Amino acid sequence: MFDIKQTRPIRRTGSETERRLPNLRYVYLLTAFVSVGALLFGYDQGVMGVIVADARWISLMKPANSWVTGAVVSLYDIGCLVGALSIGVLADHSGRERTLSIACAVFVVGAVLQAASYNITSITIGRVILGYGVGTCAGGVPLYVSEIAPAKLRGRIIGIEQMILCFGELVAFWLNYGFNFLETPDWWRIPLAIQVIPAIVLGIGCWFWVPPSPRWLVQQDRHQCAREVLARFHGDDAADLQMAEIAEEVAFEKAVTTASWRDMFKTPVLRVTLLAMGVQFFQQITGTNSILYYTPSLFERGGISDPKTANLATGGVGVVLFVFAWFPIFFFDRLGRKVWLQIGLVGMCCAMIGITVLQWHAEGNPGDNGNYAIVAFPYLFYVFFNISWGVGSWTYATKIFPVMYRAKGNALSTATLWLSCYVVAQASPPIAIAIGWGLYIIYSCICVVAFVFVRYAMVETKGKTLEEMSSLFGIESTLARMEIDAKSDVVHIEETGRAEKGIFPGGRGVITSLS
Repeated sequence: MFDIKQTRPIRRTGSETERRLPNLRYVYLLTAFVSVGALLFGYDQGVMGVIVADARWISLMKPANSWVTGAVVSLYDIGCLVGALSIGVLADHSGRERTLSIACAVFVVGAVLQAASYNITSITIGRVILGYGVGTCAGGVPLYVSEIAPAKLRGRIIGIEQMILCFGELVAFWLNYGFNFLETPDWWRIPLAIQVIPAIVLGIGCWFWVPPSPRWLVQQDRHQCAREVLARFHGDDAADLQMAEIAEEVAFEKAVTTASWRDMFKTPVLRVTLLAMGVQFFQQITGTNSILYYTPSLFERGGISDPKTANLATGGVGVVLFVFAWFPIFFFDRLGRKVWLQIGLVGMCCAMIGITVLQWHAEGNPGDNGNYAIVAFPYLFYVFFNISWGVGSWTYATKIFPVMYRAKGNALSTATLWLSCYVVAQASPPIAIAIGWGLYIIYSCICVVAFVFVRYAMVETKGKTLEEMSSLFGIESTLARMEIDAKSDVVHIEETGRAEKGIFPGGRGVITSLS
């Protein structure tokens, strides 16, 4: 019978006898390959902004108003939301890598439908289907790479994923810019269709080549396979130590509780759930995709009236995103997660204020050459976003859950991100039309609120292993107490029942009736 799970034995080849050393090259190679899912994520974040602003696309699709345009862009995020929620079931049942294969198959269907569309309804349906694949990849990739990376390099590993994501955005921006010069009104179908190629490659590779997560293998009671995968990643010595930690953690959690969706919102896990959802909520609601999805429109309101110039400046956003995505790979693990997030918010807030001032200036001074200064502030925003929140929110949200709760916790946090992204994408065009530069005052204020959240609510996790999360957040001790209390209640009930029957707790005597 066909089974989605990877069930093949994972064994060391008979010719290998020496103890193995850590193989970071293999870890980096797997990270880079699996992060093709992040490339798809980044590509679709960047590809629609120029398309929905193009006069030829508008003439063909005839969106009724800015709400309809917003819906074409934002309903994709609803598909992403559903995809993110499915991770909690698929990743635990089928494995992290097989979940990515399923996501790629759905992605290809959505991409083909989207590229072949001739009306608003069909392209929106295609974007929702494609969004499911993107949302599953967006949550599944960091979940997988966080479970294969050594603790001291986890920030760098997630940084590689973020860099590839930004490379996808860069490719989308410049493909749009290039194909936009074609005379055909259907130029936009090419960048929408071309993304099926990396999706097919990733889907096949995850099914046949990428090994399962060692932590998932332990959850499946395939301990020998898990130990072999760990040894291939981190060497035999580290594998023995990590195997003991993972097995102990999973065994403890299985003995105490079985993770359910309801458990995610009960103490002691509730605090961790809210922190993970909160950090992903603020990653989006601070305005990153309001800029990314509608960059040409932002520049137009800032006084850049020529569409070709606005598209060229939009391509520059992709360059900034990609260049500064390299920064976390080398520097993110040097400071705490909270420190980077706070640094990022200060810079992002300043960039939003700059956009506000220059859009206000452009209203009263159309045609002024000084209006071109607005180009610098989206670039400044993404410099600070990429060195902090682009990596930090994913690193934090995927790491803080204990093993038993990790897949469902990652699904909830990623779903929160997509729901926030939907709100931003849907609401930004009509709000910008209604209040203009006031939109960016709102984002500036949200950055201040996010700063307070990071500073006073979040717990620093730098240098901690995944297996230490239970004790760091007090989950291990609380669950242990619950187990002891539960056992005490059982003993108390049994003894009470014996006493009512006239039997001493020790079982050695009988109480006679006092007639």
